[in-house]
Amino acid sequence: MLLFFLLLQPLIFNRMAEAGEAAITNLILARNDQSLEIHLRTEGAFTPKIEAAVQSGVPVTFSYYLILESPRRFWRFSEIKNITVTHTIRYNAIRESYTVTRSWEGFAPHETKDFEEAKRKMSSLSSLVIAQVDELERTKPYRLRAKAKLSEFTLPLYLHHILFFLSFWDFETDWYSIDFIF
Repeated sequence: MLLFFLLLQPLIFNRMAEAGEAAITNLILARNDQSLEIHLRTEGAFTPKIEAAVQSGVPVTFSYYLILESPRRFWRFSEIKNITVTHTIRYNAIRESYTVTRSWEGFAPHETKDFEEAKRKMSSLSSLVIAQVDELERTKPYRLRAKAKLSEFTLPLYLHHILFFLSFWDFETDWYSIDFIF
């Protein structure tokens, strides 16, 4: 049954992205000797209006919310970690390049002239450490929940009073969760 769901999972979430809704399509946990890492991808986040805003030089920020939980006896879940990371994209019209900064990489700028590459960097997390191995108990169940959202931003020169309609193109994914035993 689990194998059947795992095989259907990409089809379900790809249909959501095709319908114009932003969705987390892949959420993968990986364990190495020292830590538990997450890899995820968001589809459908770059709507034509968001792309137009980026092309016009408006910085756009995506926030990813990650919550690691364990079940409790008399309460639903106990929160172990609550992590928020941000990705920001800016277009430089003079250099005709895009700069993506990611908070979990120390805000190191990734500059590219390829918009598709910049969108891939904005829409994915890879090898982000969620917890150290020694923080988790073996054979205990856990849940990881993830959500992506377009962060609110302020336009320069009080343009937010003129362009009030921009609030209609924000996005927020549903919570995506994985239950696992460590």
